[in-house]
Amino acid sequence: MFSEVMPVVASVIVGYLLGSVPVAVLVARSHGFDPRGVGDRNPGFWNMKEQLGWRAAVPVFAGDLLKGTAAGLAALLICALTDGPRLPSLYAAVAAAMIGHAWPVFARFRGGRSVLTFAGGMAVISPAAFALALVALVLVALVTRSFAIGARVGVFGLPVLELLFDPALQVAATGALMCLIGLRFGQAALADRG
Repeated sequence: MFSEVMPVVASVIVGYLLGSVPVAVLVARSHGFDPRGVGDRNPGFWNMKEQLGWRAAVPVFAGDLLKGTAAGLAALLICALTDGPRLPSLYAAVAAAMIGHAWPVFARFRGGRSVLTFAGGMAVISPAAFALALVALVLVALVTRSFAIGARVGVFGLPVLELLFDPALQVAATGALMCLIGLRFGQAALADRG
């Protein structure tokens, strides 16, 4: 029992710390502002793109995506070294990275909405579904001439695409990860009202 729990716990700790790296805040500081005080006050890619343009926001896109990917890969490494439970550790690490992104210990617990961190984690959880979602993103963005619409289709289509490759219980776990995104959007909506 102990040998199964410790890899999950280690994956959670590593995932949370990776997720807590405030990429948007660090990039914004180099441009002389705090993203939590301008635009939609979300320290993430979309707000940075609005404030600085595409080129300056690319490091935020890459960094937030890589947080989820790094958390997933770290969990796989922990499991390989400890013979721990692969899927529970993997999902726990990605969830922790998303929580770290949303409530980062290194940025006074004021973080983003975790969409890109989720997507980066899915690249490890279900690489085939992630690849198809990426294709869907590009195709929809080209047809609609809107990266935002393509991104929504790609991200929110991930569980549907995952059904092609993974068991339903795993897809349900992916849905649970997406609930964290919904929670963050709900919090943002409530904060805007207040």
